[in-house]
Amino acid sequence: MFGWKAKRHLTRELEITPPSPEKNRHGIAIVACVKNEETYIEEWVRFHRAVGIRHFHIYDDGSTDATLQVLHDVLSPAELTVVPWKMRMMDSGSAEILNGQNIAFAHSILNFGGRYAWMAFIDVDEFLLPRQGRTLEEALQGAGGFPNISLPWHMFGHSGHLTRPPQPVCLSYTMRVSDPMRQNLDASNFKCIVDPAEVTGVSVHHFKTRSHGDITANDAGETFSRRKRKTSEFYSSKFIQLNHYYARSQQELREKVDRGWSFDGSSEKYKRKVLSTIQYIEDNVIEDRQMVDFVNENAIALHG
Repeated sequence: MFGWKAKRHLTRELEITPPSPEKNRHGIAIVACVKNEETYIEEWVRFHRAVGIRHFHIYDDGSTDATLQVLHDVLSPAELTVVPWKMRMMDSGSAEILNGQNIAFAHSILNFGGRYAWMAFIDVDEFLLPRQGRTLEEALQGAGGFPNISLPWHMFGHSGHLTRPPQPVCLSYTMRVSDPMRQNLDASNFKCIVDPAEVTGVSVHHFKTRSHGDITANDAGETFSRRKRKTSEFYSSKFIQLNHYYARSQQELREKVDRGWSFDGSSEKYKRKVLSTIQYIEDNVIEDRQMVDFVNENAIALHG
């Protein structure tokens, strides 16, 4: 075991100076950190390209499978930027492990953010589903241009699958936690879509802007403080719903636990966290077929 794995994982908000907007900036970019996502990334890319994502900024944490080949096969050079990003950084004063994902997000805003009207920061098991309109740009109109939008996780469980189903992920899983706003373990959190030219503070699940500080909006444009966004009043999925396919099948969950997480010093601690989270989801599920209906109605091809 490398020495850094025994250290505590440190999450800090990073302060940045917003990038200058380029003259013809437009569209939405997705920023994601990946490692060995060959099995899932084609579907994820094809779906988000179909709903209007202009560019994918992929920070690759040393993938050893065909993740990068799949990306280059599906996306053109105009749609894809891959940044090699080994996420192993330690604070020299405290010897705590820094959150490499957080630093990647800040790097992407500073180096690429001036090109886009919006940047979304999600993982490969998360899908941005438009609920109004056909594209995410149309759906974002519901927020009225507010520069910092927080979307609550809609956490999906096994949906009865023991092994990996042959169908795409977003069509196979239709049972999710009933109340996305209920605070429980790791089953409740947010991901964000921001105007990069306004961002002054960066963390994985929350951003600050120069015009509004830590005030954030839901997808309907209703604004709340960072603390108040955890209340039930914040909830909305009228325009955009963030689906988080957390566990997938029982087989895939076991594989996820066996792989562990790079920033957790204890594999047993990580295992307990994952299993307790999926147990909470499975104990509190409702059916949600919004994604299935959207993909079918819009004839979105999830594989080549």
